[in-house]
Amino acid sequence: MKALKSINKYFWKYKYHFVSGLFFVIISNFFAIIPAQLVRYSINYVTEAFPLFLTLEGVKAQEIFYDFAAQIALLFGLFMVLMALLRGFFLFLMRQTIIVMSRHIEYDQKNEIYKHYQTLPLSFYRKNNTGDLMARISEDVSRVRMYTGPAIMYGINLIVLFILVIGYMISVNPMLTFFSLLPLPVLSISIYYVNNIINKRSEEIQRSLSRLSTFTQEAFSGIRVIKAFAREADSTAHFNAESNEYRSKSLKLSFVNALFFPLMIGLVGVSTILTIYFGGLAVAQGSVTTGNIAEFVIYINMLTWPVTSLGWVTSITQRSEASQKRINEFLEQQTNILSSENRVTPIAGHIQFKNVNFSYQTAKGKALDNISFEVLPGESIAIMGSTGSGKTTIANLIARMYDADSGSILVDGHDIKSYEIAYFRKQMATVPQDVFLFSDTIRNNIAFGFPTGATNEEAIIKAVEEASLTENLSYFPEGLDTKIGERGITLSGGQKQRVSIARALVLNPKILLLDDSLSAVDTKTENTILESLKRVMANKTTIIISHRVSSAKLADKILVLDEGKIVETGSHETLLALNGTYKELYEKQLAAENMDTEQFV
Repeated sequence: MKALKSINKYFWKYKYHFVSGLFFVIISNFFAIIPAQLVRYSINYVTEAFPLFLTLEGVKAQEIFYDFAAQIALLFGLFMVLMALLRGFFLFLMRQTIIVMSRHIEYDQKNEIYKHYQTLPLSFYRKNNTGDLMARISEDVSRVRMYTGPAIMYGINLIVLFILVIGYMISVNPMLTFFSLLPLPVLSISIYYVNNIINKRSEEIQRSLSRLSTFTQEAFSGIRVIKAFAREADSTAHFNAESNEYRSKSLKLSFVNALFFPLMIGLVGVSTILTIYFGGLAVAQGSVTTGNIAEFVIYINMLTWPVTSLGWVTSITQRSEASQKRINEFLEQQTNILSSENRVTPIAGHIQFKNVNFSYQTAKGKALDNISFEVLPGESIAIMGSTGSGKTTIANLIARMYDADSGSILVDGHDIKSYEIAYFRKQMATVPQDVFLFSDTIRNNIAFGFPTGATNEEAIIKAVEEASLTENLSYFPEGLDTKIGERGITLSGGQKQRVSIARALVLNPKILLLDDSLSAVDTKTENTILESLKRVMANKTTIIISHRVSSAKLADKILVLDEGKIVETGSHETLLALNGTYKELYEKQLAAENMDTEQFV
């Protein structure tokens, strides 16, 4: 129960729901036991009045007595109906308070987890997979809701009912109470073990369903690859295997479920038999009445579900505790990307790296080793190098997705850590190497950086033109309002990159990060976009990360990285004159372009 203590704050927040629910549980149980007492009174009345009725046989008073007895019986019946209606009404109120409270807690907890996810650094998402994150905000929260709602409600109901019913039964006849309740602990323990089996098999089914769903999602997302390699039959066979496993586990669960109700009804039947047998002996001795036996049978049936639910509630609580423990593991993780001063001063875009070192926790060696360079406001710099040389890491450090291990990064002469994070990131725009587009319209993807509900049609159109996307939009019947599907599946790689570029340009940022943003477009389109970017970059600090010399030539200064170190720096002409790494890369790309041209001719 230690992990569940963390949700006590929600119980305090919704204390009026909780207290009201507790009151309605007590009242509903009060109206539940009154009908049993009315049954006792009515049976005792009939059994005591019947001999008197027989003595009046042949006398007119017998008819009057019968009518009077019938009216009394009808009155008892009407009272029972009234008690049932009142109990139903308060049961409704009980669920409208406790179950509604659990839904409010579920809502608050999901929002808390999601909000916390947003604060965690990029390193957190490198260590945890998306499926696990989704499971904790959906399945784990739902399991905790079962504790804050049904488990709490039935647990309180069990306690209140036991106090009211068993207290009264003992006051009538302790020995009869003992024999009446004797099978119920056995029932509760049996249900507990059956529930554990059910829970284990349910979890196995859930894992099997998760694998089946994951496979199906990947198959649909990668349908192009499956068809291209003619693997439809293999994909179907794999699906059938996963589906058969799910069916097998489901059938095993159905078998265990089939034992649940026979076990419950059988033990309740034993309890009823014991009540009638020992109750009959007590009636013969004169210690209880016939009405008491009927009353006890009703009480036993009333206690059956609460006793049965004891094992169920215990199982729910255990599962909820395990789920809350998983949730707490994430909630206890804090971001290390913090602002030291919450500075919100206007940014010109002067960027300085001074002896910066950085290493990823999941990789060996340094990603950046003693990096130093400077970019003046409105100046552009290109960063080139082989795969894994640290190009994208520099972009991530500028955007404060990570913090440097040592050294300093200054923006306009101030430590980058001094700026308020959200404010600082709004001053820049990034075109990432791995383009991510939302399952929405092209317009909404481009306008993503605007505040919710805000649009600027003129800025969107201008950004579309600067990203050379205008011609492509003419091929779509709905233009900017075209739905692009999950992750932009309906667009080509080059179209995705151009939408991503437009999304960055529409914000008119002070700092523009282009992380290999033209890798998926052809040379002609690249040249067109580069011409547009020349005008855009005139008043922006621009960092161009590219493996193409054609993109790097656009910059005022070029850095060449190798294994996290700067090996060359200077302008395009200066680097060619050095006859080093840059010139070698330039000549290889030039030769490749000439070869492509000759093949085309």
